[in-house]
Amino acid sequence: MSGFDNFNTDFYQSSYSVDDQSQAGYGYNNADNPYNKPYGQYDYSQPAGYSSPGMMQPQQPYTGQIFQPTQTYTPSASQSMYSNSFEDEPPLLEELGINFDHIWQKTLTVLHPLKAADGSIMNETDLAGPMVFCLAFGATLLLSGKIQFGYVYGISAIGCLGMYCLLNLMSMTGVSFGCVASVLGYCLLPMILLSSFGVLFSLQGSVGILLTAAIIGWCSFSASKIFISALAMDGQQLLVAYPCALLYGVFALISVF
Repeated sequence: MSGFDNFNTDFYQSSYSVDDQSQAGYGYNNADNPYNKPYGQYDYSQPAGYSSPGMMQPQQPYTGQIFQPTQTYTPSASQSMYSNSFEDEPPLLEELGINFDHIWQKTLTVLHPLKAADGSIMNETDLAGPMVFCLAFGATLLLSGKIQFGYVYGISAIGCLGMYCLLNLMSMTGVSFGCVASVLGYCLLPMILLSSFGVLFSLQGSVGILLTAAIIGWCSFSASKIFISALAMDGQQLLVAYPCALLYGVFALISVF
């Protein structure tokens, strides 16, 4: 045992003692550490790192009104002019080219062949009325058991193209395709009366033939009158009425047979 004691004491010689733990730790001086004090020895009289609420700076009072903020934005002159321009804009139907007043005036011009036509109104490209009249003509044919919608629109397109080429050759000012289609479509209104009469009575007798001839003359005379007034083609009404009569004669054949 004496050998083991000598080995234990001579194994490692050091000046370190357990009592030295209370004096130093990892190079920090315990005397300078204010937190290394027993309970009850802290000095609470020294001020902390924050200020009391009474020492805070007073805030500026709010001088505005609730839910009524001060207006800081003023619209520019261009924006105000843009907002006022909506009041001066025309109605939407007029921008789309649908004017009921002009449609009614054109309809009255067709229904009254002896009435003078207004060239400024008739020179407009208005296809709302012609589309309605073509649809009404096909509907009256449908009531007679004739499904001829394709023939109606096909003959209308070919006839408008032919009249467009012919009027551009005959007139000095020229005419647009939309104007030709508009005039020929409005003058189809008497043909609707013929097809409506064919729903109730037969048009293949002598009375039907005379009525059909009168309707063809009515349509061609109205169309030629409008073309003459719109294109300033004085003295050429008969030359314009002849191709119009051929076109409306085809529609009459569809109505009769």
